[in-house]
Amino acid sequence: MLLLSTASLTWYGLHRIFSFAKTAGYTGLDIALWTLNFDLWDEDYILELSQEFDLPVISLTAPGKSMSKKKLEKIVLMAKKLSVQVITVSPPHITDKDTKWFGSDLMKLKRDTHISICVQNVEPKFLFFVIPEYRNATFSQIKTVTWDTTLDILGVDSSSSMDILKAQAMLWKSVKNIFFSDKKWMKRGILPGGAGGWISYLPLESFLMKLKSTGYGWYITLKVNPVEIGVGNAQRVAQNLEYMKGYYEKHFANFTS
Repeated sequence: MLLLSTASLTWYGLHRIFSFAKTAGYTGLDIALWTLNFDLWDEDYILELSQEFDLPVISLTAPGKSMSKKKLEKIVLMAKKLSVQVITVSPPHITDKDTKWFGSDLMKLKRDTHISICVQNVEPKFLFFVIPEYRNATFSQIKTVTWDTTLDILGVDSSSSMDILKAQAMLWKSVKNIFFSDKKWMKRGILPGGAGGWISYLPLESFLMKLKSTGYGWYITLKVNPVEIGVGNAQRVAQNLEYMKGYYEKHFANFTS
C-alpha cells in the first residue's frame, strides 16, 4: 500500500496535502512530525481532514531530534485518536537530553496499544569523525528494540559494504514501512525511477521485486525532497504524484496481484 509523507509537500497546508493525496489515489498519509507546523500536532484537526477526504492517516513519524517522553506520549495520543497503525521513531540523537523513552518502554507501548512501534535506520554520521550522531543505530540494534522497523532508503550508507538489498534482507520481516525515494550522486530525495531523465542510482526495481519475493505486505511511503516533487507548482505536484503511483503499480502492486 502506497502512502504519502507530508515531508514531501512541506510548505503546503495539511488540507492541500490531503487533497493531493486523495486525487492521486494514495492509500493514506504519513504525518512527519519533525516539521515546525502546529497543524501537524493537532489530532482533532487532522481527524476532521481525514474524514472530509475519506483518507486515513496510517503512519506517524516522530522528530529525529529533541525527542522526549512527553513528546512520545503526545504522539501515542494522536495515534489512538487517528487509529494509526505505525509509529516511526529514530534512535536517540547525541544532543538529546531525554533518552529514557527509548528502549524497553517502547516494547511495552507496542503491546499495550497494538500499534507497530518502528525504529528507523539513520544515515551514519559522526562528530569529529569518531562520535556517532545517533546512539544504538546499527541495523542489528534497531531491529531488536521492538522487532518492528522502518527502512529509510536514503539512510542506507551505500558507500560501505551495505546497500538497500542487504539492508532489507537484514531487517526482513521486521519492516513495516519503507521511506521510498531515489538519489544520484549528491542529489538526494529525488523521484524514483529516473523521473528527471536520469538512470536510477539505486537498484529500486530489484529492491521491489525482492520485497515481493519475501512476502512484504506493509507500507511503502513516498518521501522525497519537496523541491523535486515540484512544490509551488500544483500541476507539477499532481503529475509527479501520479507518476509515482504508476511506478508503484508497475513495479510492485502488479506483482502482488
